[in-house]
Amino acid sequence: MSNTPSKGAGAPDAVCADASRQAFTATDSPCVAVCSTLFDEICRGCGRTAAEVSNWVFMTDDEKQAVWQRIRAQGYPRRKG
Repeated sequence: MSNTPSKGAGAPDAVCADASRQAFTATDSPCVAVCSTLFDEICRGCGRTAAEVSNWVFMTDDEKQAVWQRIRAQGYPRRKG
């Protein structure tokens, strides 16, 4: 028995992967790996509060979208490019 998938077997997986990528990019983390370490409430890299950073993985898409809107309006995240 071969571990090589048959021709065309990957099509449904490709569709799922595309959907997953789209969902991820809509609510991906604004983290830029420049975390504030001076015990201030707002991260200097991404603009999120300490609570938003620690709870990000538990937040709904709507909650994440609200955070994204606020931090973009404030000039965050500070990404190069």
